[in-house]
Amino acid sequence: MYARSTTVKGQSGAIDRGIAQVKDEVLPAVMAMDGCVGLSMLVDRTSGECIVTTSWESEDAMRATGEQVKPLRERATDLLQGMSSVQEWEVAVMHRNHHSLEGSCVRSTWMSMDPGQAEKGLDFFRFVLMPRLEQLDGFCSNSLLIDRATGMSVSSVVFDSRAAMERTRSAAEGLRQSSAGELAAQVLDVHEYELAIAHLHVPELA
Repeated sequence: MYARSTTVKGQSGAIDRGIAQVKDEVLPAVMAMDGCVGLSMLVDRTSGECIVTTSWESEDAMRATGEQVKPLRERATDLLQGMSSVQEWEVAVMHRNHHSLEGSCVRSTWMSMDPGQAEKGLDFFRFVLMPRLEQLDGFCSNSLLIDRATGMSVSSVVFDSRAAMERTRSAAEGLRQSSAGELAAQVLDVHEYELAIAHLHVPELA
C-alpha cells in the first residue's frame, strides 16, 4: 500500500471551507480513480495547517494519478488560502484497535534516520513501539508511513478524543525519546490535529 500526503499551510478562518471542498469534491473524485482506497484529512484550526492523505493499492496506481489530482490540490490550496507541499510514502504499518469516533484527534511525529536502518526501524516500531502505543489512554489506531530512499517517516496515532490525546502527551514524549535513541533517529516535528475526514480504508498492515 502507498499514500500521497498534501500538506497545506493555510488560514485558520478557511478551514471549514477546505473541509467541505475535500469532502464534497476531492473525496468522490479520487475514489473514482483506479487503485484509490481512501482519503483522510487532518486539520489544525489554530495554525491553519491541513494534511490530506490518499491511499493507493500500489505505487504504480499512485504515480499514475499524479496529473489527475493536481487541479483538485490547487483548488483546495486556494480555498485554504495557503501553500502546499506533497510527499509520497509506502504504508509500512496500519493497525486499528477500532474505527475512529466523532471527535477523534491525531498526533503525528516525523522522524529521520539512516535509510540503511529502515528494516531495523520497522521491526522496532512493530514489535516494541506498537504494543506500547496501544496501551495509551483512548488509543484508536496507529500507522507508519516511510520513504525508504530518504529515511523519512511519519507515525500517526489516532485517539478517541482530544482529551485523551492531551492526557498522553507526557507518555508519548517518553516513547519518542526512547525510540529516537534506540534508532539513532532525529525527531523532526510533532503536531496534533483534529481528524476531520476519516475515509482511509487501508487494511491491517502490521
